[in-house]
Amino acid sequence: MKLEDFSILVIDENPDRAAIVERGLVESGYTRVSRIGTSYNLVERIQALAPDIIIIDLENPDRDTLEQMFQVSRVIARPIAMFVDQSDSNTIREAVEAGVSAYVVDGLRQDRIRPIVEMAISRFNAFDQLRRERDEAKAKLNDRKLIDRAKGLLMQEKGLSEDEAYNLLRKNAMKQNRKISEIAQSVITAFQLEF
Repeated sequence: MKLEDFSILVIDENPDRAAIVERGLVESGYTRVSRIGTSYNLVERIQALAPDIIIIDLENPDRDTLEQMFQVSRVIARPIAMFVDQSDSNTIREAVEAGVSAYVVDGLRQDRIRPIVEMAISRFNAFDQLRRERDEAKAKLNDRKLIDRAKGLLMQEKGLSEDEAYNLLRKNAMKQNRKISEIAQSVITAFQLEF
């Protein structure tokens, strides 16, 4: 997807500031731009619009807005760029923890909008890749723990060697066209029912 094809949602209560952002986006080639304020039901309104990128433009982000952004980033995984007039280290940290990909202090100029949007997308994608890799590693570790526990039960209760226990799990997984970890979970459950 070309950058110009992305739908962008601008969140801003100030129509003058929002116009600067919208103009900068349109001049950069973005044609699918919409705007809402920061009022109630922000998550539901963002979900309804389903933007590809979210730009928040605030004079000074408050705790409620950051909490809403945290809710947004949990429910709607999207690049988020936040423009603010003033900030402190706590607010920056809270914004990043809330899922903001680009946090720009006193940098609202039309000519900077496109590079910042591109950077927000890039940072979001890099972080999303790390999150997927972490989740995959956790799943593999959990599968490994299940397999090891099932092997241990088979070794203890059936008098099998470790290789024999693993081969039995593997053979049943192939026969049933299931993952070894699923068979391991079934073995663990079966042994728990016996006791």
